[in-house]
Amino acid sequence: MTGTFTAPHVDWAQLSPVIFVLGAAVIGVLVEAFVPARLRRPVQLSLSLVALVGALIATVLLWHGVRTTGGTVVLGGSMILDGPALVIQGAVAALALLSLLVIADRTNGEDAFSPQAAGVPGSDYEELARRKGLIQTEVFPLVLFATGGMMIFPAAGDLLTLFVALEVLSLPLYLLTGLARRRRLLSQEASMKYFLLGAYASAFFLFGTALLYGFAGSIRLSDIATAIGTVTGMDPLLYAGAALVLVGLFFKVGAVPFHSWTPDVYQGAPTPITGFMAACTKIAAFGAMLRIVYVVLPGLVWDLRPALWGVAILTMVVGTVIALVQTDVKRILAYSSIAHAGFVLTGVVSLDQKGISGVLFYLLAYGAATVGGFAVVTLVREKAAAPVLVGAAGDSGAGETESVLGEATHVSQWAGLGRRHPWIAGTFSLFLLSFAGIPLTAGFIGKFTVFSAAVSGGAAPLAVVGVLVSAASVFFYVRIIVLMYFTDDVEASAAAGTTVVKGRLTGVVIGVCAALTVLLGVFPSPVLELVQQAAKFIS
Repeated sequence: MTGTFTAPHVDWAQLSPVIFVLGAAVIGVLVEAFVPARLRRPVQLSLSLVALVGALIATVLLWHGVRTTGGTVVLGGSMILDGPALVIQGAVAALALLSLLVIADRTNGEDAFSPQAAGVPGSDYEELARRKGLIQTEVFPLVLFATGGMMIFPAAGDLLTLFVALEVLSLPLYLLTGLARRRRLLSQEASMKYFLLGAYASAFFLFGTALLYGFAGSIRLSDIATAIGTVTGMDPLLYAGAALVLVGLFFKVGAVPFHSWTPDVYQGAPTPITGFMAACTKIAAFGAMLRIVYVVLPGLVWDLRPALWGVAILTMVVGTVIALVQTDVKRILAYSSIAHAGFVLTGVVSLDQKGISGVLFYLLAYGAATVGGFAVVTLVREKAAAPVLVGAAGDSGAGETESVLGEATHVSQWAGLGRRHPWIAGTFSLFLLSFAGIPLTAGFIGKFTVFSAAVSGGAAPLAVVGVLVSAASVFFYVRIIVLMYFTDDVEASAAAGTTVVKGRLTGVVIGVCAALTVLLGVFPSPVLELVQQAAKFIS
């Protein structure tokens, strides 16, 4: 018996943003194997920058076609390039590009990563690698692999592609979390926690996928949505499967009660990686959640709404309340990100068309402030005075030289920073005010859009809780600003062991993020119109 083989049609142009990133990641692996060590860093950095710029340009070029046709089904439905997917891909590419500049920056001749990731912390082997000036250039392809997974995640048209994208974006982040140059044990502990809890979340997601396949006989999101309205007698499979898939997504966005990894991982990871994952992972995960909720689950809205409301309220409240008592800047930002996940969820669960556009705008505003905020944290360092001998031959004298140590993350170390380094303190204050939702910042417009969507979608109580929690969150943001600008001389002198190092690439990123935060807050109309045009899923 003979048959004919029909070659599948692949619309390569629609896949070009992802191809740029993942193709460069594969080439980056080959660079590690074949390019001499002294050339690897410039080659890897150039390759990564070209890939992300190319992906961003490709996303922009695809926008006209998507706006005209509404979207394209690619690879037999495995990927769907519609408005929300393209906006998320563009945001991820842009923020990954900014994050890459922070990752690549070398302050005081070193980057944020361990010279030998496999070395035991504090061992002679690690010290030898440090003295020889070894660097971890594997960071660049790992970042590209994670970015590629993030770009596939919101565009997945079936649960299997969604799971593969979840693993592609997660596995590199598990490794990157454990590569911090300083506080090595804390970094490796964070990496292990992230890996173990991430494995549990992936298992929940995969089990939910199996149950939904048993219910619908298909893993296509559109087929599952159709089956919800037609299949009877299999409700337990449907409810259990939907709940488990949502658990996997709640873990990636850091929603309560699936948030326990967030503060430890944010604190232990190298700070440039923390900014990257805090912005890009959350954007990609919420993009996937939007597709699941708006394409697959509308038929279950009345069944799932109480649970979704509960998660949103808990996330807002728990993230804010615990942030009030934190003393580490990175942990404050970690719990702040949990609270922001709750704010975004108010737009997701509104199940209103405004909810899609509101969430997309909020993610853009939050991502810009997050990358910029963590970029500032990388520059604020501890310093120690070490005696050195200076003078000509036959003449000796003792002097003092400043030795820059690790990041100064305890809030008390930021006292008086506004007087000593006003530019850094000013931009960080801007990002904090945006997180708080103060008018004339992007954060205010973002919160306004998601709370308005919640009211339009019949979720006014969620909006009320969100406004009250936002008011409470102002306390811990303003506390840092007061500490930087209004601390008395005695406290400021006690924190004088803090300095700000110079990082040209990081400075550029901070400036760009600050400009975006102001522009999206003062002139939001063009971006709001863009996301409103994009706020339509196809199946």
